[in-house]
Amino acid sequence: MNKKLMALAVAGACVAPTVMAQTASPVTLYGRVYVSVQSVEAKGGPAASNVPSKMQVSDDSSLLGVRGTEDVGGGMKVFFQLETAFKSDSQAATGNQFATRNSGIGLQGGWGTVLAGRWDSPYKVITYSVDQYGDLNLGGITAALHDRGNFDRREQNVIQYWTPSFGGFTAKLSMTANEGKTSALNPRNTAANIVYAKGPVMVAYAWEEHKDVSATLRKETGNQLSGYFTMGSFKVGGVYEDIKKDGMTKQKNYLANILWTAGKHQLGYQFSNSQDGGANGAAQPECDVNAVGYFYNWSKRSQLVATYVKVDNNAAGVCKFGSNDVGGAGADREGFGVGIKHVF
Repeated sequence: MNKKLMALAVAGACVAPTVMAQTASPVTLYGRVYVSVQSVEAKGGPAASNVPSKMQVSDDSSLLGVRGTEDVGGGMKVFFQLETAFKSDSQAATGNQFATRNSGIGLQGGWGTVLAGRWDSPYKVITYSVDQYGDLNLGGITAALHDRGNFDRREQNVIQYWTPSFGGFTAKLSMTANEGKTSALNPRNTAANIVYAKGPVMVAYAWEEHKDVSATLRKETGNQLSGYFTMGSFKVGGVYEDIKKDGMTKQKNYLANILWTAGKHQLGYQFSNSQDGGANGAAQPECDVNAVGYFYNWSKRSQLVATYVKVDNNAAGVCKFGSNDVGGAGADREGFGVGIKHVF
């Protein structure tokens, strides 16, 4: 009997530290399920770019994540996050891999945060609170801005530093490792932002550069101003962006929106435009994107989202839906979707 008691005591001594660590540094499970039913079509362009009206069930960025922190003393914490996208509408071969979203490990302290892993670029994140639809919705920002997603990156093999807040000002710096270096190319992406957010106002600037993209594209650079202000039941936002690539004209993009809130109801309108950015001497692309949205908030976690989007391209235009695009260059798009979003 004494031997059994001793064995149990030893086992308890081994288990106890693990239990205590989990209690002191809890791990949080979180996620989002967001699916919509859509009617979409592309028309008015070359025959190969047109798509007849069809219905589709779309996953609009469902995710599952786990994160946690541990106090390691000296005012510092180790943190980690593993976030996975999943397709709640199908068993697609893509979109169901593990930890494809913001995932990494880092250290936090009074001096700020440093992390390594896979994470959204500082250029991308300054529009989070401005874009009414997110970049994975028919009306999302990548329909016309961010070079249709090329400057809306979740960088891999990245190192980032985030400053603490100084009177409402924060900044983020990002650099990818040059793991693709060869004798001819030394690819590396760098980005930075500075944000002022206090009370009803947010103003931000971001810069991003992609170096040695290919043998024919040595550099592409984006500059972006973003902001919003709220006044009573209205929120007004805007984005201006220019993107320059070797051998191309400067691409100029802007977005403006307004959101009205009345109790659980919200009604929004968002307009975006993109001009130029084609090869020097060639016909230049141009487009307009009009998006109207209705949001009904059952609670802080559950929301009904209804969106109507119209994309008008000129003959060289390359604008599209913010997600689940149909059609090709020069074709106009029209789509309507109704979905439910739940976060937990």
